[in-house]
Amino acid sequence: MSTPVPIDGFRPGRRTVVVGGCAGALALCVSGCARYGSPTTQQAPAPAPPGGTTVAASDVPVGGGVIRADQQLVVTQPTAGTFAAFGTICPHQGCTVNEVSDGLIKCPCHGSEFRVADGSVAAGPATRGLTSRQAIVQDGQVRVT
Repeated sequence: MSTPVPIDGFRPGRRTVVVGGCAGALALCVSGCARYGSPTTQQAPAPAPPGGTTVAASDVPVGGGVIRADQQLVVTQPTAGTFAAFGTICPHQGCTVNEVSDGLIKCPCHGSEFRVADGSVAAGPATRGLTSRQAIVQDGQVRVT
């Protein structure tokens, strides 16, 4: 077996090679982790129709809600006849909530959950609730402004 020929008189020691290899492996791990759970690409919400967005009250289940992704909007009905509305952007890292079930609005990125009644945090890592929007019921429609 031949001995490696140093380039310009430089021959790295074992410690240099091991440290360099570990640093490279760490960089790969960090870059891979940075992509997991990254915020979804956010587009500006579509302009709301004049007077705000409307959702048929009959489409919103009691104890649950509906997500209007195109309007970045969640409309909920915590109890019969009571409606609330929130933005869809999770305050933890900007992901978009994508599910309403079991009385909770859920974020897929890191598992944050928010209460349908008031958008407050039910489970972290989010430390702030969803942004509230004004919901008014008129003629069987929930109008959100």
